[in-house]
Amino acid sequence: MISLASDHGGYLLKEKVKAHLTEKGYEVKDFGCHDLSSCDYPDYAKPAARAVADGTCEKGIVICTTGIGVSICANKIDGVRCALCSDPVTAKLTRLHNDTNVVAIGAGIVGELLAMDIIDTFLTTEFSNDPRHIRRVEKMVD
Repeated sequence: MISLASDHGGYLLKEKVKAHLTEKGYEVKDFGCHDLSSCDYPDYAKPAARAVADGTCEKGIVICTTGIGVSICANKIDGVRCALCSDPVTAKLTRLHNDTNVVAIGAGIVGELLAMDIIDTFLTTEFSNDPRHIRRVEKMVD
């Protein structure tokens, strides 16, 4: 299951991401927001990240206008490694090298098609399990 959350700035992209993931056969848990009304991104990003940390969801996607606020919120949750990605290369490398489990996207920064490429790459790339990357990830979570 994939956790998904946004604030009002990411709402429209979140809805498109949800449809995209469902079409690809993923089960999605939508933590909100649920419309374009102004809201506070921590109210949605933190519960979505907690669901990844506690194992309810395998990975997470958090979206706001820049992706910065939701990435900061997600990274405050123990057990979450969230990367703000603006292209498929960083999405691939953050999975290969950092074993990240949440991706943040800026709806005002990337377009819909690019966002879907980022998400597809993030969800289908496995951690490399290279000893040097394992060592580095272990140092991050101390």
